[in-house]
Order: sequence, then C-alpha cells, then structure tokens
Amino acid sequence: MSETYDFAAIEARHQAAWEASGAFVTADDDPRPRYYVLEMFPYPSGRIHMGHVRNYTIGDVVARYKRMRGYNVLHPMGWDAFGLPAENAALKHGTHPARWTYENIDYMRRQLKRLGLSYDWSRELATCDPAYYGKEQLFFLQMYERGLVYRKKAKVNWCEGCGTVLANEQVEDGRCWRCDGEVRLRDLDGWFFRITDYAEELLEGCDRLEGWPEKVLTMQRNWIGRSTGAEIDFPLEGGGAIRVFTTRPDTLFGVTFMSLAPDHPLAETLAAGTDREAEVRAFAERWAGAPGTPEEREKEGVFTGRYALHPLTGERIPVYLANFVLMGYGTGAVMAVPAHDQRDFEFARRYGLPVRVVIQPPGAPLDPGTMEAAWEGPGVLAGSGPFDGLESEAAKAAIVRHLEEKGCGRARTTYRLRDWGISRQRYWGAPIPVVHCDRCGVVPLRPEDLPVVLPLEARLGPGGRSPLPELEAFLRTACPRCGGPARRETDTMDTFVESSWYFARYTCPDEADRPLDPERADAWLPVDQYIGGIEHAILHLLYARFFTKVLRDLGWLHVDEPFRNLLTQGMVLKDGAKMSKSKGNVVDPDEMLRAYGADTVRLFILFAAPPERDLEWSDQGVEGAHRFLQRVWRLVTERAEALRGAPAPGPELARAVAGDEALRALRRKTHQTIRKVTEDIEARFHFNTAISAVMELVNETAALLGAGRPAPGDATGWAVVREAVEAVLLLLSPMVPHITAELWERLGHEGGLERAPWPEADEAALAADEVAIVVQVNGKVRGRIRAAAGADRAEVEAAALAEPNVRRHVEGKSVRKVVYVPGRLVNIVAAG
Repeated sequence: MSETYDFAAIEARHQAAWEASGAFVTADDDPRPRYYVLEMFPYPSGRIHMGHVRNYTIGDVVARYKRMRGYNVLHPMGWDAFGLPAENAALKHGTHPARWTYENIDYMRRQLKRLGLSYDWSRELATCDPAYYGKEQLFFLQMYERGLVYRKKAKVNWCEGCGTVLANEQVEDGRCWRCDGEVRLRDLDGWFFRITDYAEELLEGCDRLEGWPEKVLTMQRNWIGRSTGAEIDFPLEGGGAIRVFTTRPDTLFGVTFMSLAPDHPLAETLAAGTDREAEVRAFAERWAGAPGTPEEREKEGVFTGRYALHPLTGERIPVYLANFVLMGYGTGAVMAVPAHDQRDFEFARRYGLPVRVVIQPPGAPLDPGTMEAAWEGPGVLAGSGPFDGLESEAAKAAIVRHLEEKGCGRARTTYRLRDWGISRQRYWGAPIPVVHCDRCGVVPLRPEDLPVVLPLEARLGPGGRSPLPELEAFLRTACPRCGGPARRETDTMDTFVESSWYFARYTCPDEADRPLDPERADAWLPVDQYIGGIEHAILHLLYARFFTKVLRDLGWLHVDEPFRNLLTQGMVLKDGAKMSKSKGNVVDPDEMLRAYGADTVRLFILFAAPPERDLEWSDQGVEGAHRFLQRVWRLVTERAEALRGAPAPGPELARAVAGDEALRALRRKTHQTIRKVTEDIEARFHFNTAISAVMELVNETAALLGAGRPAPGDATGWAVVREAVEAVLLLLSPMVPHITAELWERLGHEGGLERAPWPEADEAALAADEVAIVVQVNGKVRGRIRAAAGADRAEVEAAALAEPNVRRHVEGKSVRKVVYVPGRLVNIVAAG
C-alpha cells in the first residue's frame, strides 16, 4: 500500500528547503548563459487573485524550465506599491497608506511563496521605498536638464472620483481607467514628459519587436498614430489665421466650412462682441471635455459668425464649433470637406452647408445633390483648378508644393501621441524634486538634495485630499539657487513612472549610490521573456519602452527596448465572466491551496487553456488535476523500492530491449514525450498540450505495469519503467515542482530536482520498427496496415492490396494507379 499524498506537508518542506539553500538566488558571476524572465509585478492590494496565480505560474514554469536547460536565470519579484487604491483603503479602514501597503506586501509575499514560485527574493523591491523612488527623482532632474521635462498650464483630464489628473492613456471612453468615473477637462499647471520626442523611434521600433504579439504592436502603432499630410493656414477675416492639419490635401478645393473643437483657443474670441457670443459660449461650455468619443455623438455645431478665407482661392468659408472635433488631435481645427469625409458630410447635411465634389472615383461621377454618403477613397481631381486630372496621390504632393511656394502651408508629419502628463494631485506617490521660489521661479533640486522623502507623518485630508500643500514641515524649504525661502512641489508622480524602469533595477537592486549599474544592467537586459495582461498594451508597455530609450540616452542603459519577447496571458473567467466580487464568482486562491495544494492549482491553471487565451475556471477540472497528481504519486510510491533498485537508464538499454516490443514501445513513448514537451514549451509555451503528452506517458507506463510487466528481478524491464517514471517527474517538475521533487528523492536522487538537467530525447529510441499506413480506395479510407519502417514501395503496395477490406473494394475493378506517401498513405485508384 502506498502512503497518502500529503501535499501540505510536502509543499511546506520543499519550500523551506529551497529558501534555506538559496536555490533560486541568481549570481551575476555565474558563467552559464543568462536568461531573464519577468512577470508584471503586482499592486499590493491585500491578497492575490487567480489572475495573479496564472501570470506567475506561467512565468515560474519558464524560469524552472530554463534553469534545467542550463541557463543562469534571473526571476525577481517586487511591488508596484504607490497609488490611489492605498489611499482609498486607508480612508476606509482608518489607517495610513504606508502601513496598509507594507502589511499587504507581507501577506501577499507569503501567498506567493505558498505557490512555490522560484523567485530570487533577495532582489525584492517596493516602489514606495525612498531607496527606489529617490533614484527615479534623479532621472527626473536629468531629464529636466535635457529638456525632456516641462511644466505648463494645460487642459488636463480630471477625474473627480479620484481627485487627480489622468494621462490620455488612462481615459477609456471618457471614463477613468481605475474608478470608471466620468472624466472632464480642467485647466491645471502640471508636469509633462516629452514622450513625443520619441514618437518616431517608438513607432519604428514596433517593426523590430518580433517576439511581441501583433495585436499589442497594432495597438501601440495606432496610439502613436503617425499621419503624413500638410499643415495649412486659413486666414481669418479681420486678422489672424486658423491652422489645420490634413492627411488629404488633395481635397483642399472641396472645403465648404471650418470646424473648431469647442475648447479651441479661438472658440470664445471669434464670437466676442457679436450677437452670437452667448450661443457660442454656451455650446463651448457644454461640449468642452464632454465624455464619450466623437464617433458616439450626434453631430452638433454652432456658427461663430466669422469667416476664414481659402488660402488658394480667397473664397469666404464659415467657421463653426463642432462637437466631433477634439483639441487632442491635430490642431483642434478641421478644414471640412463634406463630399469626402463622412463626419463632415453628416454635419453639412444637418446644417444645410454646401457639398462640393472634387475627387471623382472610377465609374459613375458623383453628384453632390444626390450623394447619400461621402466618397472617402482616392480618384481623379475635378473642380480643383490647375490640379484637375491628377490622381489623388500625385495631387497631394503637387498641392503641398504649391502651398509651400505661396507660404501658406507645408508638408508635415504628426502623431496622435501626446506628451505624458505625470502630475498627480495625490499624496501616496513619489514627490517631484523641484521647488517654487518667488525670486527664481521653478528650480530643480540638486542631486545631493535627493531623495525628497514623502513624509509618512502626513495624514490624508477629507475625501482623500493630499495633505502635502498644507504640511508646513514638508512644504517650506530653501531655494537651492538663491538660498531664499521656497515651497516644495506638492504634486506627486504618476505611478506608471515607477513601473517604467523597475525591470532594470532588478539587475542591480543593491546598487546604493546610483540608480543603475550600467554594466550589470547591460548583462541582463533586455528581458528575455516578459509576461502580463493585454490591458497594459498601451499604458505600461509604451511608457516602459519610452523610459528605456530615455535611460539609454542618459547613459544608464545601452539597449533600445526593455522586453525581447512578450506573452500576454488571457483572463481567468468563471461562468463566462471575469472574476469579480460584484459578480459573486471569485475563487479564493487561499481556499484552493488549503483544499488541494499549490501543485494542483498550478497544474489546472496550466492545463485548462493555452496561456494566451482566457481560462474558464472549473471545479471539476481542479478535481481532475488533483486525481492525476495522486495517480503519479501512487505510480512511484507503490513501486519505489523496485524503481530505486533498477539500473539507471543508459546507452546499453536500447540493445537490451531489442527483442521485447512492449518495452521498446514504452521507451519509444518516453522519448516521444520528451521531444513533444520540449517542443511545446519552446513553441510559445503550450503547457496544456505538454501536460497532455505526459498524461499519455503515465497511462502507457501504468498499462505495462497493469499487465504484470516487468516481473520481479527483470532488471531491463524495471530500467525501462524507471526511465519513463523519471521522465514524467523531470518533464512535470517546472509545472508541479513540489510533488516531483518529493518523488525524485523517493527514487534515491540527491541534490534536488531543481538542479537536475532537462532530459534529452534519444533519436534511436524514437525510431519505430514499424509504421502504421492508411489505405484508401478512390480517396476513401478502407483499411490500415503496418509495414516495416524501411519497407520499399513494392512491399507496401502488395500489403495494401492484400488487406481484406481493401481487396473487397477493388475486386472486379482494374487498378489504374497507386499513390504512395512513404510511411503514411496508400491511395488505390480503381475503376470498372
């Protein structure tokens, strides 16, 4: 009788042994080739969820597998510890954000260790530690010196629910990415990073990220939004001009009105002092910063009472404010061409504005009086003066040259991407290292003044208001330039700044005097495999790419990209929906660990779906995973003595089993499984099919044992079974490290399974003595035969024609042709 599979004791024992021995601590001087695997670090929210479990289990399998393949693996963990949720929780529970954060870190660290994750905990970091964010403040100062940081008053995205500014990337359909509250535009002074200086490099870099999912690259390309066209100035009657950017200069002669964003700088001044002033102001106030996207809105506008002049014809063009034009795109002004832009067309029809066709498509000519939609495609210019008859692309270049000659336009490339607003009017974040001096203005601190430490004695104000503007001990300081009184900046940095360089800090977390040791960072970066959710495709991943390029240009790094390969794992669902407390479908990892153990949870997570797809939680699936592990447990423990006493598999085993088909078949299956699992892990981490292959090997091993083989004393037979069992343990060990480590010891091995090398498939064992061949008659399967692996065509054809069912289907017919695909298929073409 085998002993009970006591997963709790087994997992606790091996986790303690790994920690005591420093099994996963990474040495920088290890001569083996390096491999850096990293999962996106968590926010210390209090407890892990199944999404965390899936993400970190996938990364752990990669880390353990690569160690077994002979790599020196860096696999660190830390905490994205600043941010608004800590403040909200502190308000709710009457505690301090720092205390709440560090208590959660302690709890979540224990949870992650219970999963048996092979992290190098000696490199752990928390972004709320001054030793971390103080280095970030130095980057800020160096970026400021290079003109990559600036402060300005701007219309910013304001979330009333969070009481802070949001970057454009943090606004989703007019709502806050975190609290889902409505976002409005508001004028505020704030700090910005010039990410737009890197727009073209960020865009071009997408073409070189061959290890990234195409959907992520598409999202980044679209967000950067490179557009090539023309910038054109339309003079205003009475003085001034409206500047527009268009990708369709070939439609310039079709302009019949101008559209301005409701918050365009000219919006109020155009109608000032006229009888339209009140109506225009009301429209601007109604729509400036309104939620939703232009596509969702019914087209509305208001005439300002003013006219622009066409730069080439001098025609008077009415100027409108329009709710579908946004300041964040182009110049906030549009030359409206209703015949060739659908939004302009809908607006023109609503307000009775002219529609002028200037691009004729192939086929029937367009009639502006009967058009039901705009023609937005290319064609031949008509009604465009000297440019008539030109194809659209040729006309674009010709018209831009003409505008440049006239001094009223120029070729221009623009980007949808806007500079990164990093100011947050919250407490729990990294202080911005500048002061405000009445004599000197805005003054950056000196490096020796760092870190500017967030005062932990501060307490949140009503509703979570930041205490920093009223905390005299923090606020009052001396100007580093003139020595006079100054006030510290009370905005803190966007927490995405911290997550934009943490992967580099992991390479040298003990570096005390500098943010990074370039030599050590260069030795590990870029990260070989990064793992995280698709929801970070724009926010975190784009910022991390930008920050890497900045640190390169500052001399701290010598790589262009942070992550060589990216895996975006799917969500964990239950009852078809993402797990959430509001839906009542949350599965608590702690409960699963108590009931089944870490190995069962890991096995189910990996087996239930490929990592890039969503995973549907199944209690039955968890039970099935647990039963399989119990089966593996019994397979080894019930025969541990015989397996330990069996000869270690070696080259002579192939000769020893030559006359025993059952043993040869199990050896063949063993080495087929080794090859299959290796290929599945290497090929984009297909853990589910890898586990399935191991299950088949367990079944075939159990079937041989169930048939009474090998007999006691059959050294060769037990050597074959031992080889199969050890392959099972080695192949499963990255997925279920505790039970496999325990069983490895039960087989008499010393040194720990985590130090064992990955098995190699024996090509000789893979070679089959016979192959199964499908036989078709006129394309329909009529039988199967077995033939020697090296049989020639004539032997195979003769055997196929002799197969009883095949013979019946060709009887009385003449065989016209026999098609033979060696080792796979015989197709007999018969007629008569």
